Amino acid sequence: MTIVAVIVGQLLDAFIGDPPKFPHPVRWIGSFIRFLTYRFNKGSYRFLKGMITGILVVSVVAITTFLIVYLAYKIHVIVGILIEGVLIGIGLAQKSLKEAAMEVYNALIAGDLNEARKKLSWIVGRDTEHLEESEIVRGVVETVSENTSDGVTAPLFYACLFGATGLWAYKAINTLDSMIGYKNEKYIEFGKFSAKLDDVANFIPSRLTGLIILLFTKNKTHRSLTERIRLWRIDAKKHPSPNSGYLEAATSYQLGIRLGGYNSYQGVQSFRAYMGKADVPLEVNHIKEAIRHMFIVSALFTIIMGGGVVAITVAWG
Repeated sequence: MTIVAVIVGQLLDAFIGDPPKFPHPVRWIGSFIRFLTYRFNKGSYRFLKGMITGILVVSVVAITTFLIVYLAYKIHVIVGILIEGVLIGIGLAQKSLKEAAMEVYNALIAGDLNEARKKLSWIVGRDTEHLEESEIVRGVVETVSENTSDGVTAPLFYACLFGATGLWAYKAINTLDSMIGYKNEKYIEFGKFSAKLDDVANFIPSRLTGLIILLFTKNKTHRSLTERIRLWRIDAKKHPSPNSGYLEAATSYQLGIRLGGYNSYQGVQSFRAYMGKADVPLEVNHIKEAIRHMFIVSALFTIIMGGGVVAITVAWG
């Protein structure tokens, strides 16, 4: 029944997305994290306090989700599938990510660079005020590529294995990392456990997603699959994140573009290792290609993971 609920959730996310006035659970998780951070991120033993915070947040979210799903299935199997499907659907980000990327795309097509810069600033952390078109495109492609795993396939991975409970446990980990997993003075100790937990949670989904991109999306280059996989593995390790590089490098080698380069954060310039080879310059249509990758991979991910889970269940039975 879990795989059916996953499919229901995917369809709800792809065609409906998040209702604009719906109180999203991530906000509640964020409020809980802020409360615990305010109480515990002070004084001595900050790493231990951060570890307790991480375990507590993930446990509360997982137990709450499990009880909701359990009670729903107790009422009726159809009710259970629908409730679990809704919980899975609101935990995915296909439609919202597509819409955010297309807002930048539409502004670029209209020739409005200022509007494109503004819309890009809503989905990236870098400074966007002075970016030219190719750099705006790079920002969108990198964001869609990275979030194909964080926002779609990684949640699907845990949903296929553990249902809505697994998905929301992952979302709790991801939210912890985005809020306290920073290497600055305030969070370097308190957020270290959450950052490492997020790295572990994304280890398999990021690599599997990158491989699916290389295997099943259209190759726009002259390079063979063997060569692309070899270069993908090399470039992915250059990224500062142990996982994000596997997404950006796969997108780069599949489209024949180069990602990475210089970014500015609050006026401070930094360099991120290049991913891929610049066979063609970055163009507006590469935004649509990255979105297409996301939808292809999310569908295939469910087929592969769901099929694997069903096969193992049948064999075990």
